[in-house]
Formats: sequence, C-alpha cells, structure tokens
Amino acid sequence: MDIQWFPGHMAKTRRLITEALGSVDVVVELLDARIPASSKNPIIDGILKGKRKVVAFNKHDLADEAMSARWAGRFRVEGAECLFVNSLSARGVDPLTDGLRKVRRELEAKATAKGRIYRPVRAMVVGVPNVGKSSLINRISGKAAAATGDKPGVTKGKQWLRIAEGIELLDMPGILWPKFEDRRTGYMLAMTGAVKDDVCDLTEVAAALAETLAVRYPGALASRYGVEEAGGAERRASLGEVFEVRPESGSFPLGHETVRRIGLRRGCLARGGGVDPLRSAMALLDDFRGGRLGRLTLEVPGDG
Repeated sequence: MDIQWFPGHMAKTRRLITEALGSVDVVVELLDARIPASSKNPIIDGILKGKRKVVAFNKHDLADEAMSARWAGRFRVEGAECLFVNSLSARGVDPLTDGLRKVRRELEAKATAKGRIYRPVRAMVVGVPNVGKSSLINRISGKAAAATGDKPGVTKGKQWLRIAEGIELLDMPGILWPKFEDRRTGYMLAMTGAVKDDVCDLTEVAAALAETLAVRYPGALASRYGVEEAGGAERRASLGEVFEVRPESGSFPLGHETVRRIGLRRGCLARGGGVDPLRSAMALLDDFRGGRLGRLTLEVPGDG
C-alpha cells in the first residue's frame, strides 16, 4: 500500500499561508513529537522564505522524553528555536506565550525608535493535520476560540484570534504535501492520525506500527497485551527493513501476525470465530494514539 493524501483544500491552504506571510511576524510550526521527521512538512520552509520561526514539539507527553531532547538538539543545530508543548494540558504553553511577548517587545522597541506605534504581534500556526494546532490556540487563549477534533481536517479556513493582550494568532488548516517520496512517511502520518483513516488500509497501518515498535521498543506490546511480537530472531533490525517492499511475502507479515495475536488476546473476534483483522488493528492504533502503550517516539535523529 502506498499512502498518499492531498485533498483540494490543502492546495488552498498553501496559497493562504503564502498570502498571509506579509501580515505575520513569526511562524509557529507544530510538529508531532512522536514523529518529528515525518510531521515536518518539507514545503513549509520554502513557503516561509526566511520568516522567523519557532518549532514546537506537540504531544510531548506521549513521546519518549529522552528522544525528544535529541530531536530538539538536532533542530537547534540547524538554527531553530524549539519548545515542547502539550496542547491538551498547560505544559509548554507559558514559554510559548512568553516567547511571543518577547517578539512583541522587540518589534515595539524598533517601531518606537522610528516614532511609530506598533500593532499586536501576529503569529501564524502551521503544521500537518491533527497535530493539535487549534487545541494549542484554545489552551493559550483559555477558551474554545478554534474548532477542534480528534480527526484531521477540522479547521477548514484561516482564523485570526486574539489570544492575549498584544498577541494575535492565525490558525491555519492542516497541510500535507502533494506526494510522500518516502513510503515510511505516509505510514508514520497514518499511525498518528494525520492522514484520514478512511483513505488507508488500517490493517496494514497497524501491522507497520507493530513492526516499528518491535524495532524501537521491543517488549512494549508484551507489557500491554501479554503477547510476544512475531518473528523472534527474524525480527527486523531497522526501520529500513520494516518498510522495505517485499512483494513475495506481502507487506509487514510479522506485524500482521503480532496484530492477530493482540486481537486474539483482546477478544476481537469476527462472526463465526476467528480474529477480526480490522477490530484488532483499531485496538492497537487507538492504544498508541491515546498513549496507553507508554511514551513512544517512532523516529530517531539520523535514521534516514
């Protein structure tokens, strides 16, 4: 399965971002801390054209803390300002707000030196679908200012919101890019829910997740479900092997067997007996997305 998803409104979002750049002072790029590489849209930097940017790792409470620190170090080496946030709680919100106030003071000082009154600082929030942009804005503002949901595509158009004295945020719809060149990227985005479930074969996505966790966090599934990951000594040694196309055996055969074992353990049975593949897949994906498997980061800096 080759996962691709670029509906028409995303092309419109790209145009909206480009048009709005002239009226914003700083861009907050929200990444999913569990998949920092795959959730970093490669067209964003090209659109921003040197505009000041802050990288915020959202859903930090669901990610491996030590791995998040490594990722932040990687981005800082490249010159990015980095913050850790959780849009469903208050963690990381104050540093982000303080950072925007600092930008406002800097710009206000420059305007005053020229005899002008500076307007509120304007920040634009961008990121892939379902990364938590609207939830973050609501957390900062302390009210339900932006529409939210646990599925991608909730925000349909741009929204200017005053979230504090002297600070305005522009909430943009989530945006992907026209083609995922790396097969792994599409799967990672599907695992976290950035790609709509109904455009994927979720049994394949769950099998890919099972094999990824066997490489990244061996034993995590055994701790949660009381089952062993399939493969034993034949388990994939790297993510490169996990996402290698193997037409002779099908994609993720070890993962499918692990998901079957999870379904059997959880009682995800079809009519007439046997394990229901879709129910088993959703059991694993829901637990991962909800953080019930522990704090996990699927990507490692320098992992290709």
